[in-house]
Amino acid sequence: MRRVVITFAAALIMTGCASPPKRQYPDIHLELPETWTTPRHLDSLRTETDTAMSWLTFGDERLSGLIDEALRNSYNLKSSAARVDAAAALARIAGADFGPQASVGFDASKRKQNLIGIPIPDAPDVISTRTQTFGVSLDVLWEIDLWGRIRSGQAAVLADLEASWAELAALRLSIAAQTAKSWFALIETRLQVELAKETVESYRLSAEQVRRRYKEGVRSSLDLRLALSSLYSAEALLELRKEQLDRTTRQLEILLGRYPAGALSTGGELPAVTGDIPAGLPSDILVRRPDLLAAERRYAAAEKRVSEARRAFFPRITLTGSVGTLSQELKNVVDGDFSVWSGAAGLTQPIFQGGRLLANLDQSEAVSDQALADYASALLSAFGEVESALVSEQILARREASLAKAAMQSGAARELAERQYNAGIVDYITVLETQRLDLNAQSDLLSVRRQRLEARVNLHLALGGGFDLSEEWKHFLDTHNDSKTEDPVE
Repeated sequence: MRRVVITFAAALIMTGCASPPKRQYPDIHLELPETWTTPRHLDSLRTETDTAMSWLTFGDERLSGLIDEALRNSYNLKSSAARVDAAAALARIAGADFGPQASVGFDASKRKQNLIGIPIPDAPDVISTRTQTFGVSLDVLWEIDLWGRIRSGQAAVLADLEASWAELAALRLSIAAQTAKSWFALIETRLQVELAKETVESYRLSAEQVRRRYKEGVRSSLDLRLALSSLYSAEALLELRKEQLDRTTRQLEILLGRYPAGALSTGGELPAVTGDIPAGLPSDILVRRPDLLAAERRYAAAEKRVSEARRAFFPRITLTGSVGTLSQELKNVVDGDFSVWSGAAGLTQPIFQGGRLLANLDQSEAVSDQALADYASALLSAFGEVESALVSEQILARREASLAKAAMQSGAARELAERQYNAGIVDYITVLETQRLDLNAQSDLLSVRRQRLEARVNLHLALGGGFDLSEEWKHFLDTHNDSKTEDPVE
């Protein structure tokens, strides 16, 4: 990011007097509520959002290191950074149009002419002459931007550059969140494998007991077949969990920029979701989410291009000048006695260009309308993501609490059913049912804990948290204190 910021600053230096359009909030005729519609059911709501990375890592130092590795090695991120570099180059190109264009030239020429029919006594019918000239010149061309057409074009390009920078920031945030969620998925999948192994071992012991009692004539062959069927099903589930673990591991390794060798290991339990819910206010995401900043900057650029297209109908005023030397001898090209100069001013008023200017204006206005619609769509989606994440937060919390109780009761029921079966009180169908319920409850509890972690990550992501966009933008501004760039995140 630092390299991109430096490139960004260099682009603004090259553009001279140009500055990107100020941050604006297009009116999409949407009345924002004073607070979110969901949090009235939540007791742990706070109005300030987090900007520290702790919301992603949940205090896991290894996860913090993996996020840094993903951000450092991501090819998608490198591709986005290259797009910012390309946008910065376009900004420098646009900045070059504002000032005068100067070039130095050296000319050398030889010429032979034939003079025919000139009545010179004793001269041949064809007289030939040879001449040579040498010249050095400094040529200057400058279009005076009286109507602001060039400045509008430059402002549009700078707004596009800001949008590219914001899209890069959004991608960084997305990659960090993907890494965290993949890490949580990896932990959950490993725990599911461990649960499946414990289940296989438990079913094997149960099947051995049934087989021994079947041989003793105490239990029927039906009980044995049911026990063996449960054991084989548990073994198949274990293999499925192993395959899921392998796939999840390789996916995370790819995200980290590593070769997908399936060698990444994890230990420990899933971290608990603690702390208040950082909901903030609906208006906060207008200045916090980098994707909304990018959409607004695209719209601002489109509006400036409409202005540029309208000003293309106005006259263009150009100044040209040249100074240098001209001589028939090469040694005289640096002699001031052979100096020459010229200067001119021109005014060009477009009259007829086959409808090109009108079509260009229509196209610019259509692009502006599209950019406004894209911004409105992105804004509504952002609000929807926050509201949905807030709902998921409370629903998943209640699900986890219920599943924790269910897992505790199912474990106790399984142990009771196994004891009663051994005592001859209940049949083996009851044992199988309690075993199945216990396995499902334990597995579902692991899943919902992972889902709660993902929901909290999604909530912070929807709110634009995690990376302090304002601080990064200020760092960019500090690289060029004389820049006239407005702060689009304030």
